[in-house]
Amino acid sequence: MSLSLAASNTVQGLRLLFPALIIYFLIILSYGVGAQNSSNVTNVGAIINGNSRIGKEQKTAMEIAAETFNNRSKTHKLILHFRNSSTDPFLAASAAEELIKEKKVEAIVGMETWQEAAQVADLVGNLAQIPVISFAAPSITPPLMQSRWPFLIRMAADGSAQMKCIADIVSAYHWKRVVVIYEDDGYGGDVGMLALLSEALQDVGSKIEHRLVLPQVSSLSNPNWVELEELLKLPTMQSRVYIVFQSSLPTVAHLFRVAEKMGLVGKESAWIITESITSLFDPHETSDISSTMKGTLGIKTYYAKNTNSFATFQKQFQTKYPEEGSPEPGIYALRAYDAIRIIAQAIGRMTSNNSTSLQLLLNTLFSNYTGLSGKMRFEAGEILYSPVLRIINIVDGKRFKELNFWTPDVGFSLEETGKIRDGDAGGVIWPGNLTHVPKGWAMPTAAKPMKIGVPGKTSFSKFVKVDPSLENSDKKKYVGFCIAIFDMVIERLNYSLPYEFEAFDGLYDDLVERVHNKVYDAAVGDITVLADRLEKVEFTQPYMESGLSMIVPAKPEKSTWMFMKPFTWQMWVVSGAILIYTMFVVWFLERPSNPEFGGPLKNQIGTATWFTFSSLFFSHREKIYSNLTRLVVVVWLFVVLILTSSYTANLSSMLTIQRLKPNVTDIEILKRTNSKIGCDGDSFVMDYLQTVLGFKIENIVKVSSEYNYTKEFKSKNISAAFLELPYAQVFMNEFCEGYTSTEPTYRFGGLSFIFQRGSPIARDFTKAILELLENGELKKLQNDWLTPNECPNNVTSNGPESLSLNSFTALYVISGVTSSFCFLLSLAVLGRRFLQQEADQGNASPSPSDETLWNKTVRIARFFYSRELNIPTRAPTFADYAEEWHSPMWDYSTASNTPEHPRTIRPTEIECVQQG
Repeated sequence: MSLSLAASNTVQGLRLLFPALIIYFLIILSYGVGAQNSSNVTNVGAIINGNSRIGKEQKTAMEIAAETFNNRSKTHKLILHFRNSSTDPFLAASAAEELIKEKKVEAIVGMETWQEAAQVADLVGNLAQIPVISFAAPSITPPLMQSRWPFLIRMAADGSAQMKCIADIVSAYHWKRVVVIYEDDGYGGDVGMLALLSEALQDVGSKIEHRLVLPQVSSLSNPNWVELEELLKLPTMQSRVYIVFQSSLPTVAHLFRVAEKMGLVGKESAWIITESITSLFDPHETSDISSTMKGTLGIKTYYAKNTNSFATFQKQFQTKYPEEGSPEPGIYALRAYDAIRIIAQAIGRMTSNNSTSLQLLLNTLFSNYTGLSGKMRFEAGEILYSPVLRIINIVDGKRFKELNFWTPDVGFSLEETGKIRDGDAGGVIWPGNLTHVPKGWAMPTAAKPMKIGVPGKTSFSKFVKVDPSLENSDKKKYVGFCIAIFDMVIERLNYSLPYEFEAFDGLYDDLVERVHNKVYDAAVGDITVLADRLEKVEFTQPYMESGLSMIVPAKPEKSTWMFMKPFTWQMWVVSGAILIYTMFVVWFLERPSNPEFGGPLKNQIGTATWFTFSSLFFSHREKIYSNLTRLVVVVWLFVVLILTSSYTANLSSMLTIQRLKPNVTDIEILKRTNSKIGCDGDSFVMDYLQTVLGFKIENIVKVSSEYNYTKEFKSKNISAAFLELPYAQVFMNEFCEGYTSTEPTYRFGGLSFIFQRGSPIARDFTKAILELLENGELKKLQNDWLTPNECPNNVTSNGPESLSLNSFTALYVISGVTSSFCFLLSLAVLGRRFLQQEADQGNASPSPSDETLWNKTVRIARFFYSRELNIPTRAPTFADYAEEWHSPMWDYSTASNTPEHPRTIRPTEIECVQQG
C-alpha cells in the first residue's frame, strides 16, 4: 500500500515537474534565439537633408532597400538610423559621431554635399575606421584623396563631366559669353565648379562674362527678394546665356520669377541648369515653378528605365513616397537604394566567425557593380566609369522632354552608347517659343537701338565721311565705302537690327577702347585688325586686305640701252654662242662644195658671218648645196623666228607701258640719309615705323589728308609716304602721274568692323561679308567707290619683265643638237676619206712611229682644210653619206686603179663625187 502510494506521489511530482522543465527550456531557447538575433543586427547611419526633396527621396529609397533585405534574410537584420543635417557640415559630423557612440553604427551613408562628406570622413570615419559612403563628390578630385580619407567611398562623379557638357552646349549654339548664377553656401563650394566651367568654356572659345552670387534663403530680410532684382539690373551685362547651379529650390523659383518680370526669359535668352536643380523637377508634377522655366535646358545623369528591377522599385517608391502624386525617382534616390543594397550584400556575406571587415567587402562589391543608377566601377574609393548625361528641355509647367545624350568621349549622340553622333542638344523649344536658336545676347530693339561709333575724322574720305551739314536734311550724313558695305550686310541679315550711328572724333585706338568699355556696341569704319586690338574687341572677317606700302615721287624711266632689256644678259650670251656655233657648222659643211664659201680664209669667214647674221632677218641670198646644211639652217631659222617674235613683243610692251623710275627705292636709304617721311598720324603706322622699321621720330611727318601728301612731296618736305595698301590704292588711282608705289612687304590683318567681345552679331556679319566676297559684289563695290577711274599710267602695276633663258632652253638644245649631229656626221665621212687616203699613200708618207703628234695633227688639219672645191650637179643626200661610209668611192687598191690599168672617170661620175 505504501509502495503504491509512493509510486503515485512520484508520478504526480513528475507531472508537476515536466511543465516547469518545458517552460525552462522555452525560456532558455528564447533567450538564445534573442541573443543570436541581436548579434546579427547591423546598424547603419544615414545622414540626409530631410528638408529637401532629394533628402526625402533618398530616405524612401533606403527604407525600401532595407525592408527588402530584412524580409528576405532570416539571419541578418539591417536597421537604418536617419539624421537630418540640413546640408550643414558641422551638424553632419556631430550626427555621425552620435550615431557611432549611441547607435553603434557600422557604416554611414548619405551626405548630400561634398562639404558634409569631407567633414564626416575626416572627423569620424578615420577615427572610428568605419566606411563612409557619400552621395556627393567634389568638383575637382583631390590628388591625395585616398590617403587622406581611406574609409570614404563616393558614389557620384566629380563635376568635370557636367561642366564639359555645358561647355559643349554653349559651343554648339555659338554663344561666346555666359553669366553664371549660384547660391552662396558659405563654404566656397562654387570655386571648384567655376574653375572647371571656366576651363571648359575656354577650350571652346567662350568665357564667363559675369558671376551672379545669390544670397541664401535664411539670410534674406525681405521675403520679396528685392536684392535679387537689384542684382539682375546689370547695365553692362550683354550676355543672355545664364547657367544656374548649386541653388535651392526656393532660390531657383524666385530667380526665374524675377528674371521673367525683367524680360530676361525669352527674347534671345537661354537658360541652362545643372543636375542638382534638374533633379528637383518631376515630369508628372504640375508647379508654378517650372512654368516660368519654359525652354530651359537641364542636365541629368542617364539611367535605364526599361528594366524589371527599376519597374519594381518605382512601384514601391511611388507607394511609400510621402509626397502626393506619382513621382519618378531621380538619380539621387537610385544611388541611395544601390548603396543600401550593396551594404546588405556585404552583410549577407559576413558570418559570426568571419574576420573579413565590412570595409573590404564593400570595396570588393563596389569594384564592379551594376545597380539601378548604372554600372559602377570603383577603385581606391573613386568612381572610374564615364557618366552618360541626358539633356532635358522644360516644355511647359507640366512636363519636360528628354533630348540627346552626351558622353565625355563622343559628345552629343542620339543613343546612350554614344555611337550615333549629333551636332547639338537636339530639338529644343527655346524660351519665348523662338523658332531659331537664341542669340544669347542683349539684342537691340527699336526702343534701345545698337549704338555704333563711326570715325569722324579720316585721312581718306572715300572710306568714311561724316558731313555734319547734312544732319537735318534728307541726305545721308554718313557715307563712304565702309558705310556701303555695312548697308549691304544689314540687308543680308535674317533679322531686324535697329541701330544708330554716332560720330567719334578721337583716335582709332580710342574708338576701339570705347567698344571694349561697352560705350559703343560696335564700330564701323576702316579699322585695321591688330593683335592687341583683338584682345579687346571682336573683329569680323576683313573686307579688304592691308599692308604697308611706300609711295615715292618718280619720273619716266629713260634708258639708252632699252633695246637690250627684252632679254636678260644670260639670254644674250647664250644666243650669241648659238649663233657663232651655227655659223661655224654652216661654214664647215658648205666650204668644200659651195663656191660662195671659197676663196681666202678671211672671205670665207666674212661669207659665213654674213650668211648667219642675215638669216636673223631672213634676208640671206647664198645658195646652199649640202642637205646637212639645209637641216641646220631650217632649225636655226625656226629658232630665229621664235627669238625675234618674242623680242619684238616684249620690247613693244616696254616701250608702250610708261615706266616710272622712283627717286628712292629702299627703306634703308631713307634711314641712312635721315630723309623725312610722311604717314597718317591717326593710325598705328606711326608707331610701326618707329618700333619695327626703326625710323627716328623727328623724321616722321604727320599728314592729315590725302591731298596734303602731294603738297608735302612738291614742297620737298617728305621723300616718301607710308600708307596702308587700301589707302595707297586710292592715292595712286587719284594721282596717276608722278608717283610710284611698292608692293606691301609688311602685311597686316586687313580692314574690318568691330563688336563687343562675344557678340553673336559679329559672326553674322562675318558670314555676310564672306558671301559678298565670294559672289564678287564686294569687289564691284570696291571698284565703284575706291578706284572708279581707270588710270592709264597705273604705276602700281609691274611692267613686263625681261625674258630669261628658262623660256628658251629647249629651243637652244634642239638647235645645238641638230648642228652637232650634222657636224659630226660630216666629220665622220671626212675621217673615213682621210684614212682611205692614208692607206693609198702609205709608202710615200713617213711611218707612224717616226711622225710626231704635232705633225700628224697639222697634216690632218691640212687635209680637212685643203679639200678641193667640187660643185655637184645635185646636193648630196644622206644615202650618199651612208654609201660613202660603207663603200668608199675611190678604191685605189683595186687592180683597175693600178698605173697599168688607170680608171676612166666619166663626167657624170665626177659630178657625183662626194666632197663633204
